[in-house]
Amino acid sequence: METQLLHRGRLIDHIQLVVADLHASRTFYGAILDVLGVPIGGEEGDFFWADELFVSSKDSKAALGKRTGRHHLAFQAADRAMVDTFHAKGLAAGGRDNGPPGERSYHPGYYGAFLLDPDGNNVEAVWHGEHQRSAPSVEIRF
Repeated sequence: METQLLHRGRLIDHIQLVVADLHASRTFYGAILDVLGVPIGGEEGDFFWADELFVSSKDSKAALGKRTGRHHLAFQAADRAMVDTFHAKGLAAGGRDNGPPGERSYHPGYYGAFLLDPDGNNVEAVWHGEHQRSAPSVEIRF
């Protein structure tokens, strides 16, 4: 990749932060994201989101009742086979299982696998099912 060419939207699917005080986090992120013109959605008791950022309490369905390190990082996968391979290779490379490949109830077609990295961060690969992208990524050129 050229140093003056950036791609956005092809690697990171979402980031989840599991926080101790959801109300305090909602207040903080609400203020800073308002400045950036990014609306908050999904305020359903134990989580909220803004674009690719998801913030939840440890008691939310997405956090499974535990804090799994400081961050949750989800990578986009091209298909189910890529999710399966991600999980197998990650285990072989020292990761710990935090949810084997399978469908999740987050939305229809959501297929993901979860690993804990050596520092306890929750790392996921996700395929969202059959879909059509408007573009493979957004290119930003300088």
